[in-house]
Amino acid sequence: MNFQDKAPKIPPRILCIGMPVRDLTFHTPAVPGRGSKENATAFDEICGGNALNGAIGIVRLGGRASICGPMGDAKETSSRFIFEQMAHESIETKHLIQMPGLVTPISAVMIDPSGERTIVTFRDPKLWHVKLPDFDTLLDDCAAILTESRCAEFCTELCAEAVRRGIPVIVDVDRAMSLREGLLNASTHLVFSSEPLQETADVTDDAQALRKIAKLTPSFLAGTRGPRGTIWLDESGNIQETPAFPVHTVDTLGAGDVFHGAFALAITEKQELRQALRFASAAAALKCTRFGGAFAAPRRAEVEEFLSHGQVSDRAHTGR
Repeated sequence: MNFQDKAPKIPPRILCIGMPVRDLTFHTPAVPGRGSKENATAFDEICGGNALNGAIGIVRLGGRASICGPMGDAKETSSRFIFEQMAHESIETKHLIQMPGLVTPISAVMIDPSGERTIVTFRDPKLWHVKLPDFDTLLDDCAAILTESRCAEFCTELCAEAVRRGIPVIVDVDRAMSLREGLLNASTHLVFSSEPLQETADVTDDAQALRKIAKLTPSFLAGTRGPRGTIWLDESGNIQETPAFPVHTVDTLGAGDVFHGAFALAITEKQELRQALRFASAAAALKCTRFGGAFAAPRRAEVEEFLSHGQVSDRAHTGR
C-alpha cells in the first residue's frame, strides 16, 4: 500500500513540545564501569531530545514540524548549534523560548556495539518554569501536538485546550506518571515505554497495565517494547500487538522518538491505528540500522519500500 496516497496535499503541521538537547555521542566497546576509563572508537556531536528527534522524523516523512519549549541563553554555543541543525532540517523554531542565563540541556551518550545507548543528561531545573505562548498562537494551523510526559508541568493546559478543539495530542510517556496526572485526560493518544507503563500502573504485566490505565482515560493506549513490538488496546478494549521489524541494529538513539513522530504524522493522515503503528514501527526500525541518532531517520519513500518488501534498501547506513 502506498501511504503517500493518503497524505494531504498540504503536509500537516505538528507542534512538538519539549526541550532540545545537545548530544555528545561516543561509540564505546563497552559502557565504562564506576571509576574506570574507556576509549571511544568514534565521536559525533548532534542535537536531540524527544521533541526535536520526533520533529526530525516528521519532516523526513513528509510532514511539517514546529518545535516549542525552553532553551538556554541565546549566546550559548549549544543554542546556536541546535538552531543551525534545526534550520538544516526545515523545522520551524519561532515558538522556542530562550531563557537568559540558563543552560540548554546537554547529554553524554555512549553507544555500545549492540547499538544500545546509555545517556547522562543535564537539564537546568529553571527551564521547567518556562511560560509558553498563548493558545491561539500555538494552535493556529496545528494538526496535532506531540509532547512527552516530563513536560506536563508547562504544557498540560495547552494540551487540554487542543483536545477541546478536536486536535490530536500524542504523548510519549518514557517515565512513570501519576494516576492523577492531568495529561491522562489532556491527550488523545498515550504511548508508553514498557517500564514506565508498568510503573505507572504498579503491575508487572504490560497488558494488565494498559487495562488498569484505560479505566482512568479515554485516550488510546499503547506500550512500546523495542524488539518485542508494540502492545495496545483497540476500541473494544481488546489487547492487540504490532510486531517489530527484525533488523540489524547498530544505533537505537532516537529510535523511540522517530516512532512517536511517525505515529503522530500517521494520525494526522487518518491512517487506521494498526496501519499507523506499523508505519511508525517501520520508521523506527530503519533508523536503528544507521548511526546518527534521529538524523538517521528515514525518508518517506524508504519507509514505503520497506513496508512493501520488508527489506532494508542498500543505502548508506548513516544519517549524516
